[in-house]
Amino acid sequence: MAQVHAVTERTYPATLEQVYEALADYAVVRPKLLPAQYSEYEVRAGGIGAGTQVHWKLQATEKRVRDCLFTVSVPAPGKLVETDANSSMVITWTVVAAGAGQTRVSVEASWKGAGGIGGFFERTFAPKGLNRIHDQVLAALADHLK
Repeated sequence: MAQVHAVTERTYPATLEQVYEALADYAVVRPKLLPAQYSEYEVRAGGIGAGTQVHWKLQATEKRVRDCLFTVSVPAPGKLVETDANSSMVITWTVVAAGAGQTRVSVEASWKGAGGIGGFFERTFAPKGLNRIHDQVLAALADHLK
């Protein structure tokens, strides 16, 4: 089994604090950012940053729905790490200053992919699909920050 990675980035005309606070707010802001591929979103513990536990279903493809139960940690300033209890998926949100009044967000998802021919297709197509989904989240974040 090989690791599968998907990385999406965007820069915002906002302060690092504004962007990080929005991303760390799983109770109010995050649900507003999620596109149609997400369903059954529910904060089960916490709601802001570290210690938050959040559930959702992700319609990854027409036939594949992931049932996710993420626990959030903050291993360093500007980072939110979501670790799924139901799979090997880890999503890392990194928020860094990108010049005067600019902030860059990078979202990286990784997981242990399948082996064989199925794994080849997963490594080839899953990152592209997940990048499209995360790009929608980042676009919604841009709208939220306006």
